[in-house]
Amino acid sequence: MKRRRDIDVFSLSFLDCICCGFGAIILLFVLSKTAEPVILEEISEDYEGIVAKLQEELHEIQGEVQIFNRTLTQKKEQLSQEQEMLARLQGDLSSIRGEFAASKEDFSIQNTIEGRLVAAHQELSEEMQNVLGTAYRRPVTDSTIGGIPVDSEYIIFVIDTSGSMFSYAWERMIEELQATLSIYPEVKGIQVLNDMGKYMFSRYRGQWIPDTAGRRKVIMQNLRNWNVFSNSSPVEGITAAIRTFYDPGKKISIYVFGDEFTGESIAKVVDTVDRINGADAQGNRLVRIHAVGFPVQFIRAPNLQTTGIRFATLMRELTHRNGGTFVALNDFR
Repeated sequence: MKRRRDIDVFSLSFLDCICCGFGAIILLFVLSKTAEPVILEEISEDYEGIVAKLQEELHEIQGEVQIFNRTLTQKKEQLSQEQEMLARLQGDLSSIRGEFAASKEDFSIQNTIEGRLVAAHQELSEEMQNVLGTAYRRPVTDSTIGGIPVDSEYIIFVIDTSGSMFSYAWERMIEELQATLSIYPEVKGIQVLNDMGKYMFSRYRGQWIPDTAGRRKVIMQNLRNWNVFSNSSPVEGITAAIRTFYDPGKKISIYVFGDEFTGESIAKVVDTVDRINGADAQGNRLVRIHAVGFPVQFIRAPNLQTTGIRFATLMRELTHRNGGTFVALNDFR
């Protein structure tokens, strides 16, 4: 009987395999432990960068929020001030409307009385002429209403159409023009220019507009929306009116309505008008010049009222030298 050979489980080959396996495991373990801190360090650096960036953005947002809050507070304060101002203006408007309603009736009655006085005065003058003869000349005091001579047969209106007048004093200007027309129940001709010498009715350029009730109505209607360019100086309109319409056989009056003079020299204007509007043998100027001043510029700060003061100075001198009257209003509403 043959004997079986014993198997040696701890042979050299087996030990080699076991050692190689443990070696591979140890090598993998070493490699994995070596790479892990690098990866963790990179992740840590990434998170720190993100946190820093977010903190920076947070600071920027907080700064913007503070700015917006300050702006909002300022806007609220500004809104509160404007609401208070609006309340005051509404109160002023209510007062003005009340005063206007009360004075409108008085104004209408005054115009009616003045118109009747003028009409009666003209009838009386005709009767006196029949009785006393054509050589009779009425005294100067008989030809004035409110200090303004009304003996002219032709009247020209020179109106400042600048933004300040049109925006603030236009309604009052229309009332004053209507009042002026009412003291002339009938004239031989009317003309309307702006302060630049531009005609309201181009088809009547260089001609007199016939005085009729219908034509007066059209003038008042067109006047409400007549907003043409103006340089806020009446000089061009005055000189154009004198040069174009002067006639030694006609009694002509110019009425200047405005609020400011922006020209360079008052003396130069006065000298120019003196030259073109000379006096006759009796010392009377060829054309009378009247003026009505609207105090629009005086609602501004004192250092911005210069052009209004210069207009008043110019008109006082021109009306004084040219046989007219300067009326300075104390309110343009």
